[in-house]
Amino acid sequence: MSRIAPEQLEHFIRQLFLGADVSPEVASVVSRVLVEGDLLGHHTHGVKLAQGYLKDLRNGQAKGNADSLQIIRQTPAARLYDADYLLGPYCVEQALDFTAEAARTFGIGVASIRRSHHIACLAAYLQRYTEQDLIPLVLTSDPAVASVAPHGGLDPVYTPNPLGIGIPTGEKPILIDVSMSTITNGLVNKTHQAGGQLEYAALIGPDGQPTRDTAAYFGTPQGAILPLGSLEFGHKGFALGTMVEALTAGLGGFGRKDGVKQWGAAVTVLTFDPAFFGGVDELKAEMDHFVGACLESRPRVAQNPVRMPGHAGIARRAKAFEQGLELPDDVLAALRGAASEAGYEYPF
Repeated sequence: MSRIAPEQLEHFIRQLFLGADVSPEVASVVSRVLVEGDLLGHHTHGVKLAQGYLKDLRNGQAKGNADSLQIIRQTPAARLYDADYLLGPYCVEQALDFTAEAARTFGIGVASIRRSHHIACLAAYLQRYTEQDLIPLVLTSDPAVASVAPHGGLDPVYTPNPLGIGIPTGEKPILIDVSMSTITNGLVNKTHQAGGQLEYAALIGPDGQPTRDTAAYFGTPQGAILPLGSLEFGHKGFALGTMVEALTAGLGGFGRKDGVKQWGAAVTVLTFDPAFFGGVDELKAEMDHFVGACLESRPRVAQNPVRMPGHAGIARRAKAFEQGLELPDDVLAALRGAASEAGYEYPF
């Protein structure tokens, strides 16, 4: 592991994107969101992604100009965007900013984005809005990728279809970022590249048996990631994954039926202003009571007390600004590769 000042890392990533003719406003958002993913501990969805984003920009499979984001239709509280594969973090933040403003007027705002490029770590967007006493919700799927099997099936059909939601409290917000599958594509790829095995049997092989061996996933016929709940309760994860599919590609009107081949995302974001419902103070009081009850629950393992979603990441983030951000070797290798391919000197 190596420690890097977060501000220096963000500056470096921004320079890489500016060097690829990405417009300044897009480069700033993308670099900030990618670094935020690592600050929260989501290293498969942080700055490691920059190398792939830059390759897609060079190959014409991603756009870097903010003008690529077009509004197809809108009402005062709802929008449909077409991004033409503009880098996803910029698209998501633009959509969240719109829904936040709508929520302050109507109590809720919703926006759907079709043909976005990849959108990185969902948790990385949330605190920006919980600090405004809003509740942001982000859902996404990738119409070009099939990696998760439906419950009872063997063939991969859809993606992990995660959702992220930020919940304000009186102290640290709750930051939820979870997939509707047992594990993510990123973890499967990382484990396979390292030549290791998964900690749990989160995959299903062509023989219909759960397995920890990632080679089964990359075999012929291809294996698949199990839906959340695995074999025993996978019907629940499958149902939730179906919901996300409907609210992203379905709601946006562009997805798997269109034969998409390009790495990207279908996205829907919603923002709620609790002031229009029970009230901000009431929400925080309720959630503080809930958090307190959870943290006071007797731990199953004495050394491992209950943790609220996102709180470990928030603590990790604060530590990184004090002591520097630790990045795993595979992330550092990806950064060196991105710098080399862009003709930049690696500064860390």
